[in-house]
Amino acid sequence: TLIRLTIMQQVLLIIILLIFTLYVLLILYYWKSWLAIPDFKPPTINYKPQTRISVIIAARNEEENIKSCLDTLLNQSYPEHLFEVSVVDDFSSDNTAAIVSAYTSQNIKLISLRNFVEANAINSYKKKAIEIAVQQSTADLIVTTDADCVIPKNWLQTIAAFYQEKNPSFVVMPVAINCGNRFIEIFQAVDFMTLQGITGASVYKKIHSMCNGANLAYTKKAFNAVNGFAGIDTIASGDDMLLMHKIYKQSPDKVLFLKSKDVIVQTQPVLTVKEFFNQRIRWASKADKYDDKRIFAVLLVVYLFNLSLFILPVITIFKNIQFNIELYPFSLVFSLLEFWIFLLIVKTVIELFFLFAIAKFFNKQRLLWLFPIMQPFHILYTVIAGWLGKFGTYKWKGRKVK
Repeated sequence: TLIRLTIMQQVLLIIILLIFTLYVLLILYYWKSWLAIPDFKPPTINYKPQTRISVIIAARNEEENIKSCLDTLLNQSYPEHLFEVSVVDDFSSDNTAAIVSAYTSQNIKLISLRNFVEANAINSYKKKAIEIAVQQSTADLIVTTDADCVIPKNWLQTIAAFYQEKNPSFVVMPVAINCGNRFIEIFQAVDFMTLQGITGASVYKKIHSMCNGANLAYTKKAFNAVNGFAGIDTIASGDDMLLMHKIYKQSPDKVLFLKSKDVIVQTQPVLTVKEFFNQRIRWASKADKYDDKRIFAVLLVVYLFNLSLFILPVITIFKNIQFNIELYPFSLVFSLLEFWIFLLIVKTVIELFFLFAIAKFFNKQRLLWLFPIMQPFHILYTVIAGWLGKFGTYKWKGRKVK
C-alpha cells in the first residue's frame, strides 16, 4: 500500500515503474533473441555460386568515400561475372561522378539521377535512385549499401550462399561504425551496436520490422511484387525499413537476418554534434510512418522511459519529492533524486548485459568501458531527436527536409 503520497505522486510513481518494467523486459527479450540467432557458415563442399547480384549505391557528394567503397567491391571473392555495381549519382556537386566514371571495370556502372528527375522535384531522391537502378538491373538479387561503407572480401560470397540455401525475399545484415578515438565517434559506435542487436533480434523473432539500408539484400521479384516504393515514395527516408515492411506483409517467413562476421559492413561516423542530430532526427522522422504498429509500440516505450529519466532530475530542481512506501512489514523512504539514480543504474546494467553479447560479435568489447559515461548523452539525444523527428526539420546532404 502507498501512503503519505498525493494522488499525483502515486500516479507518477506507478506510471514510471510500469514503463521501467516494460523496458527492462524488452531489453532482456532482445538479449535472449540475439543469442538465439544461429551464425551462418557458407558451405565449403559442393557449393557453386550461381546467383547474379546487382549492388546498388545511391551516392551524393561522396568524393571522399566512394573510391574506398568501390575498391573493396572490386576485391570481392565472388566471381566477377556474377555481379555488377550500379552507382546512382544523386545530383552531386563534387567529383563523385567523375571518380566513378574513371573506373574501367565492366562491373561498375554510373547512372545519373538528373537524367530521370529534375532537382527539387521530389522528396525522396534515394528511393528514386534505387528504383531506377533496380529497373535497369538484370540480376536476381539486389544488394544495397552506402558510398561511405567499406565492404568485407567475402560479403557477396556469403550473401549468395545464404540466398541459395534459404531462398529469402529480404535479407537484413549487420552494420558497424568504424570509429576513431573521439568521444562522439565511440558514442555512435556503441549506440549503433545496440540498434544492430535489436535489429537482429527483432528480425529473427519477427517481433517487428527493422533494418539498415547500408547492408540489405532483396530479390527483384519481391521488390516488383510490392510495387517498389509506391505508397512510401513521398517520405524522405525509409528506403530500408518501410520497404522491408511492405515485403514482410506479403512474405513474413521470407524476411531473414544473416548473422555472419563475413557480411559486417563498416560505415563512417558523423564528425560533429550537428551532423549527429540531423542523422538521428532523420531516422526518428520515420517513426509515425510505419504500418508496422509493433515497432511504434516499442519506440514509444523506449521514448517514454528516456523522457522519464530526462524529466525526473529537472523536477528535483524545483521540488525534491519524498516517497514513503509501506508494504507491511517493510517501510521505505526515498527521494525523487534517489529514485532517478536507481533507474539510471538499472538501465545501465541491463543494457551493458545486452551489449556485451553484441560487442563480442562485432569485436568491439573495448568500447564498453565508456558506456556508463554515455548514459546522460544517450537520454538527452533520444528525447530531443525523437521530438524533432516528429515536429521539426533536418538537413541531410545539403537538403532541408520537413
